[in-house]
Amino acid sequence: MRDAAEEDTEVILRGTKRGIKSRHAQMLVIGGTIGTGLFVGTGQALAISGPAFLFTAYLVICFLVYGIVTAITEVGAYLPVQGMSVAYYGNRIVSPSLGFALGWMYWYTWGISVAYEITAAAVVINYWPNTIPVAVWITIMLVVIVALNFFPVKIYGESEFWFASIKVFTIIGLLILSVVLFFGGGPDHTRLGFWYWQDPGATKEYLIGGAGGQFCAFLFTLIYSCFSFNFSPELMIIAAGEMQSPRKNLPRAALHFIWRLIVFYALGALAIGVICRSDEPALTDGGRGAASSPWVVAIEKAGIHGLDSVINAVVITSAWSSGNSVLYMSSRSLYSLAIAGDAPRIFTRCNKHGVPVYAIIASSLLSLLAYLNIGTVSGIVFNWFVSIINTAAFISWACCCLIYFRFRKACAVQGITKSDLPYTSILQPWGAWICLVAFSLFGLLNGFSVFFPGNFTASDFLTSYIGIPVFLLIYFGHKISTTREPWLRSPDSIDLKTGLAEILADEESNNVINTASTPVKHIGYQWLRKWNTIWGWE
Repeated sequence: MRDAAEEDTEVILRGTKRGIKSRHAQMLVIGGTIGTGLFVGTGQALAISGPAFLFTAYLVICFLVYGIVTAITEVGAYLPVQGMSVAYYGNRIVSPSLGFALGWMYWYTWGISVAYEITAAAVVINYWPNTIPVAVWITIMLVVIVALNFFPVKIYGESEFWFASIKVFTIIGLLILSVVLFFGGGPDHTRLGFWYWQDPGATKEYLIGGAGGQFCAFLFTLIYSCFSFNFSPELMIIAAGEMQSPRKNLPRAALHFIWRLIVFYALGALAIGVICRSDEPALTDGGRGAASSPWVVAIEKAGIHGLDSVINAVVITSAWSSGNSVLYMSSRSLYSLAIAGDAPRIFTRCNKHGVPVYAIIASSLLSLLAYLNIGTVSGIVFNWFVSIINTAAFISWACCCLIYFRFRKACAVQGITKSDLPYTSILQPWGAWICLVAFSLFGLLNGFSVFFPGNFTASDFLTSYIGIPVFLLIYFGHKISTTREPWLRSPDSIDLKTGLAEILADEESNNVINTASTPVKHIGYQWLRKWNTIWGWE
């Protein structure tokens, strides 16, 4: 009989498993980030800026986020090691202190994001009259989210696939509904067209009057809209660590990402501006729950009975799904930190199914912040979480660019050409430079409205900017404690080889298995194959 030490060693060495299939990865990336930011948060942006600025802001952010996706995918596709994350690459490619600071920032931010999604769901549930205490709803949602993350990653991936599918098909359905209402197909047969762009108007002023007010309105929407996209590139990288054939499937996910961004986010923002007035009082009345969702407001005004409750239910499912994804990311971030030696070794322990159980338990503790809703108005807590998470996202995306630049420099010095890389993008490196400048500015301007007369509050200022000094404190704290480590790894010392042979061997093995098991596809389903190829499901 083996002793406890041997059993303990076996648990540690098991590690996570590659149980996420290509179709799981596709839905994890796009579905995991379609959360309450798109369903609910767009209402506040529409009310402040107007439909033209809302659409333009989402379009701009779509291309900026895609610049981050293509940059970090180039790195991840070359070295898709188990337990990989942006923090892992920060450590391996830039410096140990950057990896340490990023890793801990991801852990606490994604843990807080679980609380945010549950907060949003708690706000939404109040749309229906009920006497059940909010603490009960929070507890139910927490238990389900945590339980799903304890299942093997294969089951987690399957559950998230269906959760995300509900959101994706709901957005598609709402886009179709918007077209119907645009041409007057609603119950009252009123043809909306772009009427709301004329009355109350395409743009609005914010904080001050005139052109300056319009600029402030656009800037607010540009920054606020980032929340809907937060951490989608990072989710793709983390999922690749447990993805089958990551060198093939990760570039595939990146290749099709831009189309999903445009369809779900940019066209979604355009549709919202068409079917919902920007001066609707319900858009900024957070106390009405999902009534602050422009989709629900538009459905009510169109006189489509019952559909508002259906969308309401989908918003709750959306929050559940996004909470599921961010807890997954938080736990894997902690696992990756432990693998690198930057967190206690206990968090490397996985059960026989490859689930890092202790990392999940620790990450779940941060989600208890959702109980702040019991003593504070949910709408206020909602905005606090948005500001904190946005700041972390801007820091993360700026660091993604830095990692990419050092990776390309190391490749040039070590003789690794573009033909040696499984994925490259024509957007790079210029796309990464644009993103670095843009997201650095967004981070500094995240709470710009508090500096206008009469708008300053300590809570708004702290939630907008506390993330920056916390990140710097973690970074410099680690640097001071490890004085022998370089500030920046030299290009010739960056390790681009360790683990590569195992990755290539595993990839070859998967290719052989997939070739042997691939059935002959009937020619009559060519149209279905083309559709699957467009969306990356093939």
